[in-house]
Amino acid sequence: MRYIDTHTHLDFAAFAADRSAVVEQSCNSGVSRLVVLGVSQANWAAVWDLTQTEPSIYAALGLHPVFLGEHLDEHLTELREWLGRLAGEPKCCAVGEIGLDYYVEELDRKRQHYLFETQLAMAADFNLPALLHVRRAHAPTIALLKHMKLRRAGIVHAFSGSLEEAREYIRLGFKLGIGGAATWPQAKRMHRVLAQLPIESLVLETDSPDMAPAFQPYERNTPGNLPRICEILAEIRHEQADVLARACLHNSCELFGWDSTAMC
Repeated sequence: MRYIDTHTHLDFAAFAADRSAVVEQSCNSGVSRLVVLGVSQANWAAVWDLTQTEPSIYAALGLHPVFLGEHLDEHLTELREWLGRLAGEPKCCAVGEIGLDYYVEELDRKRQHYLFETQLAMAADFNLPALLHVRRAHAPTIALLKHMKLRRAGIVHAFSGSLEEAREYIRLGFKLGIGGAATWPQAKRMHRVLAQLPIESLVLETDSPDMAPAFQPYERNTPGNLPRICEILAEIRHEQADVLARACLHNSCELFGWDSTAMC
């Protein structure tokens, strides 16, 4: 089976010592492509450099809401310049990681909303999918997405909302990213929702090095864990793992405009 990890942070320091080996092991495990997401202006160059050295890596660039204190208005201008320079470049596949985080109470919500809306507009202008971080902020996120009416939609990363919220995103054309968090036995509510989601709406992710799965608790997460994560998610959904894997591969390729036969 082949897989696409739609959400990783392989540029992070946790992979500094063995990044190439991690990528090689992932590909040997069947993980054919890895999307690495930018989180601030300071890491866009490192993310892009990875795409030039590792054939399986693709980049998304954005300003993450949790790093709000690092983002300056001129970084929005720089992001537009980056996206303009990379327009039509296959390795630049999305705008992200962007969104709203209401879990961290000290993050200014008005400022978050401004950055999020501005970056969604860039995704629309460059006809790129948007890869979303949404934590305790589904209602305002859905409201803004309804207002923006993105042509290519995108992915709601690490989805853990309600079935009703899932349906709203799906109506808007979004896929729902699922990964290690749902493998934990105590995630009962997530399991109930996951079992009811249409397979056409799902894509796989690890959020490496974070969101470690239950079978590798409190350790560094890697894209190579994706096949086992898929098996556990399929068990929760009462379907065969190869059925879920093929569907998620198709859904990811459809979203990013990739040929599913052209994988490592």
